[in-house]
Amino acid sequence: MARMSYGRAFAWHAQRDPGAVAVRFGDALATRDELERSSNRLARAFAQRGVGAGDLVTLALPNGVEFFAMCLAIWKLGATPNPVSSFLPELERRGIVETADPVLLVGVADGEFEDRESVPPGFAATLEGVHDDGPLPDRVSAAARAMTSGGSTGRPKVILDLTPAEVDPEVLENLMTAGGTTLVPGPLYHAGPFITAWQSLLAGRSVVLMERFEASESLALIEQHGVDWVLFVPTMMQRIWKLPSQQRNAFDLGCLATVMCSGAPSPEWLKRAWIEWLGPEKIYEAYGGSERIGGTLISGSDWLEHPGSVGKPTAGRRLRILDPQGAELPPGEIGEVFMMPPGGQGSTYRYVGATATATPDGWESLGDMGSVDEDGFLYLVDRKADMIVTGGANVYPAEVEAAIDALAAVRSSAVIGLPDADLGQRIHALVDAPVGVSEDVLRAHLARRLVRYKIPRSFEFVGEPLRDDAGKVRRSALRDDRIVAHE
Repeated sequence: MARMSYGRAFAWHAQRDPGAVAVRFGDALATRDELERSSNRLARAFAQRGVGAGDLVTLALPNGVEFFAMCLAIWKLGATPNPVSSFLPELERRGIVETADPVLLVGVADGEFEDRESVPPGFAATLEGVHDDGPLPDRVSAAARAMTSGGSTGRPKVILDLTPAEVDPEVLENLMTAGGTTLVPGPLYHAGPFITAWQSLLAGRSVVLMERFEASESLALIEQHGVDWVLFVPTMMQRIWKLPSQQRNAFDLGCLATVMCSGAPSPEWLKRAWIEWLGPEKIYEAYGGSERIGGTLISGSDWLEHPGSVGKPTAGRRLRILDPQGAELPPGEIGEVFMMPPGGQGSTYRYVGATATATPDGWESLGDMGSVDEDGFLYLVDRKADMIVTGGANVYPAEVEAAIDALAAVRSSAVIGLPDADLGQRIHALVDAPVGVSEDVLRAHLARRLVRYKIPRSFEFVGEPLRDDAGKVRRSALRDDRIVAHE
């Protein structure tokens, strides 16, 4: 079938089976027909507020059925959704709004942005009987989405995806199968959950959406709704694995065909545990960014042959490992990962509020450090900006965090470098261990896994998770807070 706009593709599925469940969210559900009609009403209401082709609309909504109706409505007008967290502090949200310059804000209180059109949460429910819910003229959004990044370290940037919002509704992506069900446990304002949810809906699959990730609940939902595809970040996989084995194995997960992991590299011990639990044929890991300048994929079977790898480039993408002078490094040498999409530099995205850093010949980096092996498989070590130089040695926080997290009592950790007059930086670990763990036990555990100079000089025990539901940790903010506190 020919490619068609997102709006038309979803309508095509709704016409074929209007009563099919599109989205389940707690006790609520929306059929394809209900979502289609709601989005048509919303599109007309948005058009009255000035939204048209090429515009950005900022969505500050929590996970829920309304989020999907809003996105469809935006695409039906030829505009682009710009999802952000509904929990952002006011200052950070204002920074994003100033950068994106949206025509409409969705999910903000009346009067919060006096100079901009806005509608509050729950707006979709007020439109029944007010606006026509019939089809609209077909439009294709020139940019499928506009995700945000960088708000934790400075002025945020908007990543405008230059892919037109078009799809063949009969073609399935990302190892999904026809007629199946996808569990979306993460926040929809992050690229992974957003993209995979829409890959599912636009291919005629059903989505089970969680309000917030909870380990045991995610397994119960997989069993209850026959979920065959799920995207987890390593933090989620770790929390599931650390459930009591009797509880974890109480659920029938036979329906589950694909567990995709993304968002951060998986620690080797965790990936191996999941492969042994569910089988290598079900476990996959993907690496990339909202910029789509590059991406890799690896199956569990290939991972067993290349432990620790995030895979090889897919779909014509290329990568190189460069040293600080821009020279390409041989296999096994760690450097910065640079990538090139099939269409060349600038073919996949455009920054709003920032400029890309590229080599003279157009190769770009997401700021990750890594190496490739002789077979071309990529191994990531950490973000370039997070690397700690202590006593002249390079230490990658992700490696230390993986070792800490392997201790059963630890729920999450974050490793940062703090100023030190002697070492330049000293390694400091924040450890979230709800049931409690002594520093002596932790140090003994790390001594079996890390060379001495990589073991943190100091530990700080905290009482809340250090990573969000998307597996993200704001190391720079944690570091800055502790530096300020000791000034």
